[in-house]
Amino acid sequence: MVLQKLKLGAKFNVLLAAAFLIGLLLSSVALSQVLENRARGEVTSKSLMLIQSMNSVRDYTSTKIQPLLKSRLDTDPTFIAETVPAYAATEVFQRFRENNEYKDFFYKEATLNPTNTRDKADVFETSLVERFQKEPNTKEISGFRDLPGGQVFYIARPLAVKQESCLQCHSTPARAPKSQITTYGADNGFGWKLNDVVATQIIAVPASEVINNAWRSLAIVMAILTGVFLALVLLINTLLKRSVIRPIRRMANAAEAVSMGQMDIEFEQNSQDEIGALAAAFNRMKSSLEISMNLLNKRK
Repeated sequence: MVLQKLKLGAKFNVLLAAAFLIGLLLSSVALSQVLENRARGEVTSKSLMLIQSMNSVRDYTSTKIQPLLKSRLDTDPTFIAETVPAYAATEVFQRFRENNEYKDFFYKEATLNPTNTRDKADVFETSLVERFQKEPNTKEISGFRDLPGGQVFYIARPLAVKQESCLQCHSTPARAPKSQITTYGADNGFGWKLNDVVATQIIAVPASEVINNAWRSLAIVMAILTGVFLALVLLINTLLKRSVIRPIRRMANAAEAVSMGQMDIEFEQNSQDEIGALAAAFNRMKSSLEISMNLLNKRK
């Protein structure tokens, strides 16, 4: 084998490198999962903060803006969409996306039966709404979803009708403001009931945001581990040469000289470890050999 032909130092380094590579491979598999979960947690935290911000916009619109403009809903020729919490939150988020850090984030209040068809839930979003309707205790769903533009990581929460004022525009066409009927018609956005889950609030970010964060963290950790390994190899090699290889080499040279008849050579015994014990054993063996040679010479 090639390994058997290598010197002790080279053989040790090969075995150490093999052990490191195996450990690095196993560590990278485990760390990739840990770091991906961590990256997902960071994105989730940021997304939840945005959802809370949008909920604040919805609440402000419902309690402050809507009462101020409510009287105009029956007199204005067109519906004032700014009085609708969902519209206000969506428009605010569109302006929020002008920030480069959040340009790839998406927000939607996907509704099964919306007044504004822009909010119409697609097949996937419909399945989320239906799940929230069937599972009242489920307050959040997250995961990955494939879209034409690529895979995204999403967080979805249920939206229920919590205020009686919402039913003015969404119970029956007869109760709805005239401007709403004029702008959107009487076919969509009605039949809602108090406390019913009618939509899902979704924040989505490209999956590359999660994956890239995880890979960046993994690369940093792997670079640190590699640097530590190289430093350890350098340190171990220095100690190995000083404590093992050099004493063994000196003993090998001394043994070679003794085999050639040079009996005045002593093996250096500078330590009490295994190398020192080996040197002492060689010295005793040399002494025994020297005595035997002297006895043979006297018999002659």
